[in-house]
Amino acid sequence: MHAQAIDPHILTDRTREALDAALGQVNRLVLGKPREVQLAFTTLLAGGHLLIEDLPGLGKTTLARAMAASLGLDFQRMQFTSDLLPSDIIGVSIFDQTTREFRFHAGPVFTQLLLADEINRAPPRTQSALLEAMAEHQVTVDGVTHSLPQPFFVVATQNPVDLAGTFPLPDSQMDRFLLRLQLGYPDPGAEREMLAGEDRRDLIAQSLPQLTGDDVLSLRGAVERVHASEALVSYVQALLQESRRHPGVQVGLSPRAGLGLLRGARAHALLAGRDHVLPEDVQALFSQVAAHRLVPESESEGRDALAARILRTVAVD
Repeated sequence: MHAQAIDPHILTDRTREALDAALGQVNRLVLGKPREVQLAFTTLLAGGHLLIEDLPGLGKTTLARAMAASLGLDFQRMQFTSDLLPSDIIGVSIFDQTTREFRFHAGPVFTQLLLADEINRAPPRTQSALLEAMAEHQVTVDGVTHSLPQPFFVVATQNPVDLAGTFPLPDSQMDRFLLRLQLGYPDPGAEREMLAGEDRRDLIAQSLPQLTGDDVLSLRGAVERVHASEALVSYVQALLQESRRHPGVQVGLSPRAGLGLLRGARAHALLAGRDHVLPEDVQALFSQVAAHRLVPESESEGRDALAARILRTVAVD
């Protein structure tokens, strides 16, 4: 990625170089997926969470681990199963015989990057345990609220094909994910390099962080300072309104989805080296932001195709 000139009040040269270095390192660890890596970084910098829906073995875990290593973030992986309890995620209060009081033992959600693997294999009650954490960056146990480390970023995976023993994510849970994407199979060149090269896990273990958690928080602040013109905001609003009246749509996009799309577009512009949002930033993210939130009248047309049709319908003024 070639950085363009950007207002130093938004991003310093040092931070720009470190961000480019982190992106480059993740792209060397997750071969042949530059767009997907950029979308994952976009989600993180926009303060959202990422849902990856794809077949096993295509690099979902590698992407999450590579991002944690390159960004200097604490990492935890949770394998979601049908017998997983909410307390297994958020933690539990245990009575201490010595002090004669309850002490909270934090669960794996108390990290900076949480990989929720095969999230749809856990029952709805357990899935919902992540809702407060993802929305409020805190959890409440026995009436006591505990703040999560910052930054806090959830990468969740689910298998779209193997439906046996799975529980579909409710709309409220799906709405907590800013973007949903698929990685897909690598191209032949990237696959050959993987087959002939070192194990990805060893390479990740050898990787040095290019940024810190504090840098990520600063980058999130920089995203808020990326300019979105009145015309750009009107374009986002037109997309929202079209999604609610478009043929084949039962439930369109909410204002929350529009706010997420705008934040994502700002982050996408920042990654491209700009201090202002273009319609192309919105267009690059729209399907990944919108498809999993749309409720079609019939499943005969996929959600991705429906989102693409909505995007084509709305002209840029």
